[in-house]
Amino acid sequence: MLKGRILPIVLSCLVLLLVLVNILLMMGNQSVQTEVSDRGQFISQAFQLGDLSRQVVGAMANMALKTNDEQLKKLLMANGIDLDAAGGTAPGSK
Repeated sequence: MLKGRILPIVLSCLVLLLVLVNILLMMGNQSVQTEVSDRGQFISQAFQLGDLSRQVVGAMANMALKTNDEQLKKLLMANGIDLDAAGGTAPGSK
């Protein structure tokens, strides 16, 4: 009689254990998905800021050449912007 009850008890314990493992894995996946989503958003914002940065540098280079502002030229050159090669535009722009 006892032998007939052990199998359902063992199976129900196994199912309970599998449910708990599934819950733990699901919580872990949610945290990883949140982290990946945050990183994707950061990368997207970095691209947008990169475009804006190139536009700002281009405007500064144009202004430095137009007004012949030596301080601004020195600032740009100190940060790797070659005004002669750039022709008054930001590096990397086409």
